[in-house]
Amino acid sequence: MEKLNIGIIYGGQSTEHEVSLRSAESVLDALDKSRYTVSLIYISKAGEWLLADQSDKIEVLKNGENGVSLSILPSRQFISEKGEHTLDAVLPILHGTAGEDGVVQGVLQMMNLPYAGCNVRSSALCMDKDMTKRLLKMEGIHVADWVLCRHHEKDAVDYVAVKEALGLPMFIKPVNQGSSVGVSKVTDEQTFQKALDLAFEFDTKVMIESAVEGREIEVSVLGNTDPFVSVPGEIVANTDFYSYESKYIDENGAALEIPARLDDATRERIQKTAMDAYRILDCEGMSRVDVFLQEDGEIIVNEINTLPGFTSISMYPKLLEASGISYAELLDRLIILSLERHAQNSLLKTDLS
Repeated sequence: MEKLNIGIIYGGQSTEHEVSLRSAESVLDALDKSRYTVSLIYISKAGEWLLADQSDKIEVLKNGENGVSLSILPSRQFISEKGEHTLDAVLPILHGTAGEDGVVQGVLQMMNLPYAGCNVRSSALCMDKDMTKRLLKMEGIHVADWVLCRHHEKDAVDYVAVKEALGLPMFIKPVNQGSSVGVSKVTDEQTFQKALDLAFEFDTKVMIESAVEGREIEVSVLGNTDPFVSVPGEIVANTDFYSYESKYIDENGAALEIPARLDDATRERIQKTAMDAYRILDCEGMSRVDVFLQEDGEIIVNEINTLPGFTSISMYPKLLEASGISYAELLDRLIILSLERHAQNSLLKTDLS
């Protein structure tokens, strides 16, 4: 069988740049080289696209020491000083803004290039936590209460009114960030203002959200029209909340329990909620759905992550592994799903003749 030419796009102009490097390294290690020829495409923090000379030097490439500049051509091609480079599909292993929010997905779609993961629309919707909540709430999915604040409204925010509406504690977070970047727990007026200032360093829209008491449960979803839902897993944080430091810096910041200790009925309700949220937001390919399970059994959807962490110890692949899908098989399926979606979309009419 002829090998497929697969591109891994990673890095990006995002606060989650370093997380993307770790994910891409794991993906590169796990891809079956007997089936795929791999090209590494690195997006620097300055936004430059670079092609690696060797497909096993992520650490070298990220320092700009081993890449050549790329330009984009239509019809699945990139061009560099070394000539044209044609790909069959792309794994966009990018996290955060300008990578997980539909921006890169739009570029790849304009190139007529199959790519793994959610489409432009669902990527953008799920990245915007405010829009995610609005759509889920309209469809009867429970979400935490929240107040939206735009940058030009910052000075008019009334702490007392927000406190009366949401109670204490509350969380303040940038609307379009991931990995808990810029997120703060608020317990009084002094921390409220500091948290607001911090969140606005990362976004022009900020969400003020009521705190939810409950277990943090995550579910991996894989598929297009007939998605597969993994067993749920639980994050047991050893800090006030699952912060960026807890996720990526502090080795003792949290423990992952896979599968989560749940009775059958609760597990099935959580899986159904995850599937419902996935479909409401028009997700495709993959997503991780994060929920809170309250003591009374109510399920609160927290967010949908369309490009979750992809290291070998990240929750998304580990949940699927616990459900019978290995890391290597997961990558195979994502590539197949991208090709299937592209083939289906290619049948759509683009003119009225």
